[in-house]
Amino acid sequence: MIVCFDIGGTAIKGAVAYSANDIRPFPRQPTPIDDFDAFVAVLQSVIDQSGGRPDCVALSIAGVIDPDTRRAVVANVPCIHGRRLQQDLEAALGLPVLVANDADCFVLAEAGIGAGRGHRVVFGVILGTGVGGGLVIDGHLINAEGGFAGEWGHGPVAATEAGNPPVHLPRFACGCGQIGCVDAICSARGMEKLHHHLHGETLTSEEIVKAWGERDPLASRTINVYVDLLASPLALVANVTGCTIMPTGGGLSNSAELLAEIDHALRARILRKFNRPLLVKAECEIEPGLIGAALLGLSYRAA
Repeated sequence: MIVCFDIGGTAIKGAVAYSANDIRPFPRQPTPIDDFDAFVAVLQSVIDQSGGRPDCVALSIAGVIDPDTRRAVVANVPCIHGRRLQQDLEAALGLPVLVANDADCFVLAEAGIGAGRGHRVVFGVILGTGVGGGLVIDGHLINAEGGFAGEWGHGPVAATEAGNPPVHLPRFACGCGQIGCVDAICSARGMEKLHHHLHGETLTSEEIVKAWGERDPLASRTINVYVDLLASPLALVANVTGCTIMPTGGGLSNSAELLAEIDHALRARILRKFNRPLLVKAECEIEPGLIGAALLGLSYRAA
């Protein structure tokens, strides 16, 4: 038995996992973002309710563990940001602790019990508030020891000309500190910036996608440019990793039509040709971070 957590800036979700198909969640609790002792107390309260001594504790966090310093980079939970989180929690809880990025946990869930079942190389794609991802090969995370693999949304690689006919685009500033990241123009907020740049109109990403589905000409132009911007870096990811499936989560993945449009453009640009969709809707839509953390802990127990 392991205890797993999905740590968010608003709430902590906990569960007890006995197997991949037997994960029993507890009621979520508010995240004490500024008090490490209170943060530990929330985790301990779930452990105390688990009914025994777990083999380990596994956490999904909206951040990364720096593989060189072992310190956590978690901007939305200041009390754990900058800590050697695994070491500090093991000392506080008296149990082995595993920590993974939430996108990594998402792809672990998809590779284990979701859309990636049966595939050796699974690249999970996040298209939502941010553009991110994670890589699982033969059931194992590339980031098992922490790290930045899978962060295809960052790096100054966004095209400055896209669409049919082509339009010139600025290099938008990204929250990571760089200029010209895919995240800055292809996230949900990026789509909104793109639409405003093209048309001077302020709409939410949901409104843009809905209007595109209704054949609105302005929204159609935005999606045409957006898909062109997104498909090329995504194709590079497919070529580099050799993945044979890309389960996709995040708010923008809720549009089956948009996913199909991106998939069509993606498969036209990769070396290996597939006669089936490569970019697909994630199947673990409820609590993928919690499921991924559970699978991470269960793999530790099995080792």
